[in-house]
Amino acid sequence: MVELSKIVQAKRRVASIVNKTPFVHAPILSSEVGAEVFLKKENLQLTGAYKIRGAYNKIASLSDEDRKKGVVAASAGNHAQGVAYSAREFGIKATIIMPEATPLLKVTGTKDLGAEVILHGDNYDEAYSFAMDYAKKNGLTFIHPFEDEDVIAGQGTVALEMIDEVNDLDYIVVPIGGGGLISGVASVIKQIDPKIKVIGVNSLGAPAMYNSYKAKKVQNLSSVRTIADGIAVRDVSEINLKHILECVDEVVTVDDEEIANAILFLLERQKLVVEGGGAASVAAIMHKKFSFKKEHKIGAILSGGNIDVQMLSVIIEKGLIKSHRKMKLLITLIDKPGALMGLTDTLRVANANIIEIDYDRTSTKLSYGDAKITIVLETKGKEHQEEILEKLTQNGYEAQVEV
Repeated sequence: MVELSKIVQAKRRVASIVNKTPFVHAPILSSEVGAEVFLKKENLQLTGAYKIRGAYNKIASLSDEDRKKGVVAASAGNHAQGVAYSAREFGIKATIIMPEATPLLKVTGTKDLGAEVILHGDNYDEAYSFAMDYAKKNGLTFIHPFEDEDVIAGQGTVALEMIDEVNDLDYIVVPIGGGGLISGVASVIKQIDPKIKVIGVNSLGAPAMYNSYKAKKVQNLSSVRTIADGIAVRDVSEINLKHILECVDEVVTVDDEEIANAILFLLERQKLVVEGGGAASVAAIMHKKFSFKKEHKIGAILSGGNIDVQMLSVIIEKGLIKSHRKMKLLITLIDKPGALMGLTDTLRVANANIIEIDYDRTSTKLSYGDAKITIVLETKGKEHQEEILEKLTQNGYEAQVEV
């Protein structure tokens, strides 16, 4: 584990830069899961994620000579913005290598902080390999996103703030990508209050650290695929795995469906915008991935809020359909005057609100004289949708629900 004194020093170092983000009770979530849940809102951090803590601590730890050379980093987005912000504070140049599929929000956010951005590779690990070569060729100082003791110490300051606010936690739940955050958090907890259990959360689509924890040795992946791009790490850090094996009580996985559910819950019920990696901790709690009781106090780290707007839109749309607040129907009509009006009148009687409609009479799958209607309705739940389908059947319409 990383020495506590080093993490305390990091806390002093970053205090003038980072926000001391809220760590507060979440009554709605607590009621939902049957335990007392507290949310550490690192999604409200300066750059929208905790990564600025480790990045700033690392750059502040460099010699003047190394800082003057400039710095380079590889990142899917949050570390990038942390390095870019910190470099700007020190008045030095930062070059960030990002995977080509990085969400536009994170690319533009990094550029807006003054860094040069180079897009390279299909994932973080390919960007990392390119960044290491780029640093050597250009004489730059490489700022690793997680396999660095100064970076880990900076991330560990999250836990110091948490136990300052709530000193009787039973669990702390931490998303895992490369393992820097959980290495720092677990190092703090096991040196201050080892009774607190630290739970790590991997995405099922990028379970390298989960597999490695179970096997107690590095288990790299050939590829990753998850909506939680911030924790989509293919290769395991041996250094961080050692920290995790020493200090972490359990590692679990959540799938994309569970992550999406958590994102939507946090947005709608807690009024918080959280990205996939940031919501992984809440997903693990909501879907009971580890055992806890009603009297337990659980701290969940929302590690970041830099979610791509298009991804958020897809999650919202799917969520509305799954919660029966929106339904999409396919109906075939006889293509004649008044046919569509008859359909819409039936839907009006059923109190269904039409929000989108498409009328197709040219599909080769249709018989001549027919038209295919695709209609999207705003509805009030499962019972309301059943009532709508019943009304349509009573009026002679055959409706297919598209899911």
